Amino acid sequence: MELWFDELHTPNMRLGFRIKRELEHVRSEYQDIHVFETYDYGNLLVIDGTVQTTERDEFIYHEMIVHMPMLTHSSPERVLIVGGGDGGAAREALKHEPEEVHVVEIDEKVVEISKKYLPGIASAYEDSRVHLHVEDGIKFVKRSSKFDVIIVDSTDPVGPAEGLFHEDFYRDIKSAMNPGGVMAQQCGTPVYHPEELRNAYLALSRVFRYVRVFLAYIPTYPSGMWAFVMASDSEIKRRRNADFPTRYYSDRLYSSAMVLPEFVEKYCKDECKSD
Repeated sequence: MELWFDELHTPNMRLGFRIKRELEHVRSEYQDIHVFETYDYGNLLVIDGTVQTTERDEFIYHEMIVHMPMLTHSSPERVLIVGGGDGGAAREALKHEPEEVHVVEIDEKVVEISKKYLPGIASAYEDSRVHLHVEDGIKFVKRSSKFDVIIVDSTDPVGPAEGLFHEDFYRDIKSAMNPGGVMAQQCGTPVYHPEELRNAYLALSRVFRYVRVFLAYIPTYPSGMWAFVMASDSEIKRRRNADFPTRYYSDRLYSSAMVLPEFVEKYCKDECKSD
């Protein structure tokens, strides 16, 4: 008998993975967590029925959500990652040689499972510069300060992640930044859920002087087209070169990732347009 995991993208659209076996199923205090061993994509992490990451294509998401804002900053010494319990964003942040990387993950089970079944992604936790805080990211940001780059690596804006997409949270992020600070956040797919991107963009535009949308293409995420947003009170431009190996990101890609398809620009009513 063949085993499959299907993620429902829309009422009429699914993405299916043929799986060898289920490795883990845990119901944590916050969410339902599965890990599957697949035939083509390695181990697959699923939270509340939604694909979070796979061993085969995780590098695309993690490189883009991290290197775009990190290279926008001239010298990021203190980095905060809200969410990101799998450790992938922290792994990429360490390539910039910061003094500290703080990961704030509300669900300790995500960290435990990632260390066990996704060791190549969770390897950053072995580095002494990475500090894990198991708590609510909204509360942590509200009482924290002095970060150069803040990365919001969360699930979609439902359940425990809903508050991470609100204007009040963005104002707290701004207060937690050093001058010249940069933040970045994933905003879902503009193909199926463009409102998620537009709402985050407009809320950030009421808080920060500069806001830019950028895209990456991730096979296992709904539609393959995935959106991110960067915000800062300093001009958004690349200030350093990537002097480390990458698999998806390149310095050439930095600017081209912010060139948006026409339908994305139109949906945002030209407010997401690149220069």
